Amino acid sequence: MPEFAVADQKVEYHHPHIRVTTAAVAGVGGRLADGRPVAHQFPMTDAPVSNAVLVTVDSLRTDAIEPYGSEYDTPTFSALAERGTVFENAFAHGNWTPMSFPSILASRPVFADTGRIGVDGDGVTTLAERLQSAGIATGGFNAANGFLTEHWGYDAGFDAFDAFVGGSADGRAGEFVAAHPTWGAWLQLITSPFRRAGNFLRGGSDERPFTDASRMLDTERAATDFVAETDEPFFLWVHYMDAHTPYVPAPRYLRDTDRRVGKIRMLIAHVRTGLGWSVGDRTLADLRTLYQGAVRQVDASLERLLDTLDEAGVADDTAVVLAGDHGEEFMDHGHLAHYPKLYDELVNVPLIVDVPGMEPRRVTEHVGLDAVAPTVCDLLGVAPAEEWVGESLLPTIRDGGPPIDTPVVTVTVRGEDVTQQPIPRSLEEGDLLVSVRDADWTYILNTETGSEELYDRETDPAQQSDRSGEDDPSVAAASDHLRTVAEEHAAMLQSIDRDGGTDGVDADIETRLEALGYR
Repeated sequence: MPEFAVADQKVEYHHPHIRVTTAAVAGVGGRLADGRPVAHQFPMTDAPVSNAVLVTVDSLRTDAIEPYGSEYDTPTFSALAERGTVFENAFAHGNWTPMSFPSILASRPVFADTGRIGVDGDGVTTLAERLQSAGIATGGFNAANGFLTEHWGYDAGFDAFDAFVGGSADGRAGEFVAAHPTWGAWLQLITSPFRRAGNFLRGGSDERPFTDASRMLDTERAATDFVAETDEPFFLWVHYMDAHTPYVPAPRYLRDTDRRVGKIRMLIAHVRTGLGWSVGDRTLADLRTLYQGAVRQVDASLERLLDTLDEAGVADDTAVVLAGDHGEEFMDHGHLAHYPKLYDELVNVPLIVDVPGMEPRRVTEHVGLDAVAPTVCDLLGVAPAEEWVGESLLPTIRDGGPPIDTPVVTVTVRGEDVTQQPIPRSLEEGDLLVSVRDADWTYILNTETGSEELYDRETDPAQQSDRSGEDDPSVAAASDHLRTVAEEHAAMLQSIDRDGGTDGVDADIETRLEALGYR
């Protein structure tokens, strides 16, 4: 049994998930039998589980999955919800991936450290870095989102990492589809009968896409290999892109969603949106069906991933955290996809935490995704980084008590043309919009123009009736309080030292961003 000297006393290491604390003693530490370092800054505590899997799904609305009232079948998401804790009012901290993810993987507000997107600023500690320093094996696999790559620091702390922005297991066909996903929709559908016939003759199934347009299979294979080949304890992060535009589900999952939307209607919907034509009710319904088919495709992949945990014999010792990084708009406020706006369809996202042995719950209080990193650390018995702003949700998950009542702040940067602007990569690229949500109200402030909006969350959940100009004492009090929070957050962001832009992005990353509609 290894021993560690701690402030003139001897501490015995009994279990790989009990951390040895020597925070007050510089340079004191040790190593496990396999050579991995034992972190010396963490409190001694028994962790509820040995492993954690964080699954993030790009563009996932709450009403796209059954646990949040969707009419569509999502059996894997539902099973997680039945076992775990469902946070009904979880909010992302941005409307786009690069605005949201600093809070998810580093519990930091976007722009707060460098004035630009990413988690590569000095003094920023990612979740993976924190866990890696505690001797936990880490793997991160991202289905080709160019904003979640090494360029912006998202590989930090991962023993195994791949963003799949270049190359493809499907060869040149897969590379072409990944770079031209709308063409991929045509190829998927035109070749579908031949693929299905070939699979039937070979005795195979129609379970998987013909070409891995979303890089789902590449990501899934990497994640399952990591689980199969890694000894406990481990942390795995998987990010799916299937629900992001353009929606190109495999025909099987489209049939599971709505058999009325066939090949021709799918292609027409893609053509109309791709050419910028007006979208009527039928096309909008078809797009929503395509989106739901893509969500069903993620559900099926997640089922296979969870099966891998069972096969590896670690399911009973592994927590699973599911979150959307932001939502998706279907003309809720006049647009499609996720343009720079801060209404609930873009920032109210699923958050489900399944911890083996803990009672299932539903939590109605508001929480932010900056809680994800400290929650995962808490589940694995690791103390959070000092600079993290979120609070662990484990007490709520374990005991049912309410989370800390702190308003959730979400930001975006809007240029002159909402629908044509590229995603801003720094604060200087447009007007800063800040929204603040508490239990009762949603407040939105354009810090450049001073325009503001206020919505009653109980009576107007769709945020269609702006009450900011009403002469009502309760409304004025809510505006004053939330405006103060928004202005303080904006002032914090504006006060930081800028450390440069993001020139020199890799060509594969830029190609992938363009394929996703980003310039």
